[in-house]
Amino acid sequence: MMYKKLSNGISWVLHPFLLPLYLIVVLLTLTVFAHYSTGVKCYLLWVVVLYAIVIPALSLGVLRSLGRISSYRVDERRERLLPLLIGAICYVLCAITIARIPSAAFLRKFMLAAACCEVMCLVVSSYWKISLHLTGMGAVVALLVVMNILGVGNMMIPLMVAILLAGALASARLYLGCHNAAQVLAGFCGGFVVTVLAVLFL
Repeated sequence: MMYKKLSNGISWVLHPFLLPLYLIVVLLTLTVFAHYSTGVKCYLLWVVVLYAIVIPALSLGVLRSLGRISSYRVDERRERLLPLLIGAICYVLCAITIARIPSAAFLRKFMLAAACCEVMCLVVSSYWKISLHLTGMGAVVALLVVMNILGVGNMMIPLMVAILLAGALASARLYLGCHNAAQVLAGFCGGFVVTVLAVLFL
């Protein structure tokens, strides 16, 4: 019972909805973006919270009330398609909004990468169940790796923490029986590769 509670706790704390918020906080405190004024930081935080958390969460509530999803956990593969489409649209809108700040080009790429991950999961989910949690963690690890390479900031400590958390999350999802090893691995690798490609070429 203790391991189940711990695994559930890890799954909720590292929920895909929350990962963009964690990462934007890291970016605004430990990188060159820390030089932004308080007003700009608050604006960026609000934009990320609105498009990455509030609107997707409200959308799940609406879909649940309409009977389009059977649970807020959205464990059924076919029920994931519409929420993933909404998530992709939200991330694109977030990128467009962030584009109002020219110096925040990397943050805009971050959101476009998230949208690409949602589209990748949408396509895969049409045929096979992939771990959305690990896709998100793969994207986070990829962004931290890219930031280290590009010199946006010294992300070695956050990167090591993210890798450890990815391992803990993978173990939690496997323990809860939400996914098998292939689905977890595919999620992490897919999120990592798609994010790297999106940041480098979009």
